[in-house]
Amino acid sequence: MKRKTLDLAGQLAQAISSWDGVEAVTLNEAAHGDTLDPHFALTLDVYHAFPLPDSQARRAWYGAANLYEAALCKDRFFSGDIPVRIEFKQTAKIDELVNAASGGIASGKKEAFRSIADTGTYGFYRIVESQVLFSRGEWLSGIRKRLSTLGLDFWGELCGIYKAKMEHFLSDLGAALLSDDNFYFLVSSAEFIKSAALTLFCINRRFEPSHRFYYNQLCALPLLPDSFDAQIETFLRPSEEMTMERKYGVAGIIARGILALPWE
Repeated sequence: MKRKTLDLAGQLAQAISSWDGVEAVTLNEAAHGDTLDPHFALTLDVYHAFPLPDSQARRAWYGAANLYEAALCKDRFFSGDIPVRIEFKQTAKIDELVNAASGGIASGKKEAFRSIADTGTYGFYRIVESQVLFSRGEWLSGIRKRLSTLGLDFWGELCGIYKAKMEHFLSDLGAALLSDDNFYFLVSSAEFIKSAALTLFCINRRFEPSHRFYYNQLCALPLLPDSFDAQIETFLRPSEEMTMERKYGVAGIIARGILALPWE
């Protein structure tokens, strides 16, 4: 990370930490790349317990915030040539999700658990993997500890949901093939490979990363079906030779390999 990026992150964290109710400020891994990287952004996650200052007050705290935009739960602007994204997350909502994850569906928090299943575990990944710039007390360390000790109830239930989705979208691929529907096949392909990947992250007890790091981390998981790297590369490769029929066949091989993996 360049020095000016780190300095800016520290300055913003210092300003934000002075707001009432801010429990923690963390730096997302997207800031660790080169500023010329198209994926680069200085992204801060702000975990807060109380209502935030209004958008104009926040802008004043940021200093030179050019092209400032305030959206729901997010501020965007440029500081010089550095794109900045600041995302606000309520600690009560995080507590609710972590409580649901810790207890599973059996805990009675079915709606919160379903929310995790629908949105994925990337939010948990950001909590665990981001660099801590400020922490007021023990809230963030406590949440991180709880996420590091999630048991088989969480991973098993989530894995079952994603396996069912994977099989559902494999069936959709077959239906699209039979009806020669290119659009339906394309949409089903995306949903199938996403569900397959989520299943593998759950089997390996790993939270899913951002899209930038998704493919590399997926292929580096310790427990994968035999020849998975080659299969997913074939499935994703754009080629005139990769007909819908052939791609459906590869999808079936991927799904059968994932379903055959041991679960303990």
